[in-house]
Amino acid sequence: MTVTEETGVYYDPFDADINADPYPTFRRLREEAPIYYNERFDVWALSRHGDVEPALVDWHTFSNARGDILEIIQSGMELPSGVVLFEDPPLHTMHRGLMSRVFTPKRMNALEHKVREFCAKCLDPLVGADTFDFAADLGIEMPMRVIGMLLGIPDADQTAVRDRSDAFLRTESGKPMAVEQDAIANGDMFAEYVEWRSQHPSDDLMTALLNAEFEDETGTTRTLTRQEVLTYTQVLAGAGNETTGRLIGWLGKVLGDHPDQRREIVADRSLIPNVIEETLRFEPTGPHIARYVAQDTEYYGQTVPAGSAILLLIGAANRDERRYDDPDRFDVHRDNGQHLTFGYGLHFCLGAALARLEGRVALDEVLNRFPDWEVDYENIKLSSTSTVRGWNAMPVHVP
Repeated sequence: MTVTEETGVYYDPFDADINADPYPTFRRLREEAPIYYNERFDVWALSRHGDVEPALVDWHTFSNARGDILEIIQSGMELPSGVVLFEDPPLHTMHRGLMSRVFTPKRMNALEHKVREFCAKCLDPLVGADTFDFAADLGIEMPMRVIGMLLGIPDADQTAVRDRSDAFLRTESGKPMAVEQDAIANGDMFAEYVEWRSQHPSDDLMTALLNAEFEDETGTTRTLTRQEVLTYTQVLAGAGNETTGRLIGWLGKVLGDHPDQRREIVADRSLIPNVIEETLRFEPTGPHIARYVAQDTEYYGQTVPAGSAILLLIGAANRDERRYDDPDRFDVHRDNGQHLTFGYGLHFCLGAALARLEGRVALDEVLNRFPDWEVDYENIKLSSTSTVRGWNAMPVHVP
């Protein structure tokens, strides 16, 4: 099932058993098959940090123009225009410049008081209980409220928006994600909000998207078309809900697994930013990023032919002993340098500042109310998805 005949290592991005704990497999890939091919799913994989990091930058070879999810790339479907996730330069440069003006770190950091309010609304009703769920009670709720506020989505509709985005990423265990053309970032569910907001501008991202002027590929200065606004809105809603929610679940898990380090953080909150970075390195919410191979390229004596799909294994690269000392150890004092969970180079995640803010505030607010907990291992539940890795249920016992 693999072209790697010299070794028995097997990797399958849809295998539930591998996904439950991928790190032993990632280690074997780095050592035995740093360039790997799965014949069944017709996909290549790179696992070493020294290969993954430069591949993220080399858009001439590893193109985003067909998407960054394996199933989308292999479907060959036509992708909507104007979405930075589905573009290479020069179009990517133009559209990312536009989004960068809308999605600024300053704008994100100004949200801290609102993020704390959303966390308090989730957590305060749980004070005095002997259990709560990092995923269900906080991870799926708070990020939804934040991105809903940013986009101007009414509170009553935010759950439906989150659930639709979440459903798109869900897979049947062991199988690729079903991909439908009309489900790829068409944004139809936001049409009513966008139309209303165009007549009632406010201080939100949707209004900013409607009004931002830029120079397009023809040299024309214009604003986004209504369809482009819809597409951007769907992408932002999906990304804003999914990955941050997974990060919060992982914070509950890794700090439950390392109570001595958790107690250090309770006593010294200045450690929290580093806790967020170490958690992102140790348990990345996205274990891999897919690319379309635009031209033949060679690794370790094997040619990856143009037209292939390849997975850049972020989860493997983040634990490469060639890059990190004792990488399988969770350490809140680690000097992380550069992990790859938010990508690297021109496609570095635009929402990284917001995700870090939400993770930092969420952990601080949890520790204010629940400085001690034990993971309820019998009832935790890993989500079924081929694109992100995290918890549908992460219940903990609190004293």
